[in-house]
Amino acid sequence: MPHPQDNLANDSNTSDTSMEAVDGTEAENIDSFPSIEEQLRQAELQSAEHHDAWLRAKAETENMRRRAQEDISKAAKFAIERFANELLVVKDSLEQTLAVEGATPEAIREGVDLTLKNLSKAFEKSGLQEISPIGEKFDPHKHQAISAIPSDQPANTVVQVFQKGYTLEGRVLRPALVAVAQSA
Repeated sequence: MPHPQDNLANDSNTSDTSMEAVDGTEAENIDSFPSIEEQLRQAELQSAEHHDAWLRAKAETENMRRRAQEDISKAAKFAIERFANELLVVKDSLEQTLAVEGATPEAIREGVDLTLKNLSKAFEKSGLQEISPIGEKFDPHKHQAISAIPSDQPANTVVQVFQKGYTLEGRVLRPALVAVAQSA
């Protein structure tokens, strides 16, 4: 029969072995964790990478802003280019009309009519439209009344146009100079 002291001895051996196993595991775990210096070095490397990425993003943003400003500047500078190209056709037409030697009044009129058609096309292509307000109710945003005349039309109706008005893409470029019907 085993002696109780033997059991204690066996228990203490078991206990020492388990302590060694625990101590050995802790030692392995401690060895598997990087040292504080290694962790600091990795954090500094990661910080440097993030700083570099931030600097690159900042530089890209500045480049995009600069390119956008250049594009806006070019757009403002050359916005009239399309209209100018259309006006060259009008100028050519006028020069051809004037270049004809001994032209009759009818030929000159025909040349001027052609020039006017070319100018109207240029206006249309560029979004420039005439304001033709005869018979319309007076609108101070599109018309400028310079006189009121007696008329059988309702009061404040445009009855005469002295100078045509124009809009550019829906915005009034020049109001029409008009006479309106006077209230009776």
